[in-house]
Amino acid sequence: MNVTANLAPPAPPAAIFLARHGLSDAELEPLPADASPRSYCRLPGQGKLLMEDRTDPVGYAAFIRLARHLRGLGLSAPRVFGSDPAVGLALIEDFGTATYGRLLADGHNEEALYELAVDALVHLHSHAQAADVSVPAYDMDMLLEEVSRFSCWFVPEFAPSVDVEAFDAPFRQMWAVALKPVESAPKTLVLRDFHIDNLMVLDDRSGVGACGLLDFQDGVIGAGEYDLASLLQDARRDLAPGLEAAMLERYLDKTPLAHGARAAILHRYYLMAAQRHTRLMGQFIRLKKRDGKPGYMAFMPRVAAQMQAALDAAGLDRISDFLDTALPGWRAAGDKLANLS
Repeated sequence: MNVTANLAPPAPPAAIFLARHGLSDAELEPLPADASPRSYCRLPGQGKLLMEDRTDPVGYAAFIRLARHLRGLGLSAPRVFGSDPAVGLALIEDFGTATYGRLLADGHNEEALYELAVDALVHLHSHAQAADVSVPAYDMDMLLEEVSRFSCWFVPEFAPSVDVEAFDAPFRQMWAVALKPVESAPKTLVLRDFHIDNLMVLDDRSGVGACGLLDFQDGVIGAGEYDLASLLQDARRDLAPGLEAAMLERYLDKTPLAHGARAAILHRYYLMAAQRHTRLMGQFIRLKKRDGKPGYMAFMPRVAAQMQAALDAAGLDRISDFLDTALPGWRAAGDKLANLS
């Protein structure tokens, strides 16, 4: 006689986890996926989200750690109500639906939104304990590994006949020289994905607490100008004319003197913008070809133009000349590759 024949199958981990937190009857409303391996479900009426990430235990642990750290700094990261790293589940605070992207699409005051985001960055970069958290260093090795994504993914897509290794070696060397000012910059917590899809307005909070922060698990310790460039030179949208300059002035006026002279901060800003756009030119192709996420290719024309402008603003003429010689026509690559998405 088979005594197990009538036994019910074991409950899935999410059901067990929710039951443990008194939410066994809660509804789950899946949210749209992004470029990360994490998934989220809203628990309507509960003010909570179920976060699941079984493929990236390091990123999962970093999210929990950084959420608590950011809250301790006086910023608004989601509260963590419960977590189970063994199954990659967490119950976190639901900030609602008022993302910057949605608010901007609905005609919300663009300048006010960016002022709030810049003030949140100033608060983070000014806080004495901002870097007191265990995350990787955004050092030269990591910066150059990201630059090589351009070599490994953009180059073979745009110019299949080019020898990637022969291209990458001098490319990395030029970037290693160019990024020296970043290597010696004052260090802070860099959230890495500080842009409109990961920022929210929390109407029930005031000051910088009104800026809700999402998707910061890739945080590193490095130059804070990276997040400023991520915000003001967004791959997703063009800012109103003059807004980038106005927000740079706002940041410069409020940033502590310990971060250096205005000219040094601006130089690092353009360096980090150029590095970021270079990475994204390869990253978006990797998302399409390796991860089956072609949607980001629509941003390629903007990122190509941003990369060109940032290289010029940072004075990286040697890198620009190298690209023009090794990859003739690369400056028009954005439109060409976007049409292949």
